[in-house]
Amino acid sequence: LLRLSDSLLAHYKKSTRPVRDWRTTTTVAIDVMVYAILSVDEKNQVLTTYIWYRQHWTDEFLQWDPACFDNITQISLPAESIWVPDILINEFVDVGKSPDVPYVYVRHHGEVQNLKPIQVVAACSLDIYNFPFDVQNCSLTFTSWLHNIRDINLSLWRTPELVKFDRSIFMNQGEWELLYVLSHFQEFSVKSSDSYAEMKFYVVIRRRPLFYTVSLLLPSIFLMVMDIVGFYLPPNSGERVSFKITLLLGYSVFLIIVSDTLPATAVGTPLIGIYFVVCMALLVISLTETILIVRLIHNQDLQPHVPSWVKHLLLERAAVLLCIRDRKKLSQSRAQSSDISRHVENNDSTAKLNHYGCEDPREREVAGGTRPTPAFGSVAEGSPLMPSILHEISTIRQFLEKRDEFRDVAREWLQVGYVLDVLLFRAYLLAVLAYTI
Repeated sequence: LLRLSDSLLAHYKKSTRPVRDWRTTTTVAIDVMVYAILSVDEKNQVLTTYIWYRQHWTDEFLQWDPACFDNITQISLPAESIWVPDILINEFVDVGKSPDVPYVYVRHHGEVQNLKPIQVVAACSLDIYNFPFDVQNCSLTFTSWLHNIRDINLSLWRTPELVKFDRSIFMNQGEWELLYVLSHFQEFSVKSSDSYAEMKFYVVIRRRPLFYTVSLLLPSIFLMVMDIVGFYLPPNSGERVSFKITLLLGYSVFLIIVSDTLPATAVGTPLIGIYFVVCMALLVISLTETILIVRLIHNQDLQPHVPSWVKHLLLERAAVLLCIRDRKKLSQSRAQSSDISRHVENNDSTAKLNHYGCEDPREREVAGGTRPTPAFGSVAEGSPLMPSILHEISTIRQFLEKRDEFRDVAREWLQVGYVLDVLLFRAYLLAVLAYTI
């Protein structure tokens, strides 16, 4: 080994491309195997990967006869002592923490194999619109920085099919999953200069969305479902407003918490961020609808009668359209029951007055005077308190009639608010379902 090493490196010139005829092209076969996806920086558009890089070429000055050197067919030599092609990755933006491999393998027919792991910090155009269900396609372009295609040409070490589906060494326990690696060879030239050979490897990776689905989507869906369920609270109770305000505050806190989780770029916004903003807007619309309904059915004593066109539009047309039972008949039945109760109360009060001697004198005559006439009956007829009593009774009657009128107005507005609430709820539900789809 020592004699072979001294023989190979004694007169070796590493500054010159190792060909005996300068017109001979040195073909470098390269191969890439993805070991791990270290990080994906959406803000800076940088992908950090760890790959196993392999390349081999033929060095015509590193050939020997194995029979002269104890049948040695391969030897390891220092990489800094021989010529190595200047093949770089165009997308490099930073020097990664790659381990230094100081040796290369050389075979007796001149084939040099250079195997080394590389941490690649490369620029990549990351599309985060479909986050967290996004698929990224980043390229690694290998090319000679100085030599044109007549000096150094590139080829694949293995077939494209083997490179595409090779996940034998990939560590797939992280956030990203390797789908496949595509390879493509092409020539390019800059401003009509010499052509250069380049080999592109497209690393296609997919994000695992389970964590983001559990921590982002499900809480938002639960809050929206609770907002829809909140419509079943009675509109004439103040609990619905406080409930929806609590939901809105909870969703605001949720957005503050998840703001650091969402990727941010200067060129685009993920669709899930737009989804959260629109859900916030839907919660605001729901709260506004609730406030309008509560305002409509509140302070009914100060409101006029429901306009006839509103009755026709909501209590008749909309009620039939929404399959709501006839509220008008219900109000009539309630009015009839209240009239019956008032009639019974009036009969009871008349009976009580007659019991205390306030019955009609003609009834006493018909009775034949069988009952004794109270002594204060004649005094009550000529008493000066009778007009004031009649005035008080008339005032009470007017108050009761006014109260019944206010109750009817309040009942009408409550019916209008109920039908309008059902109409707006179903429109809101259709909007939420359409947006979710």
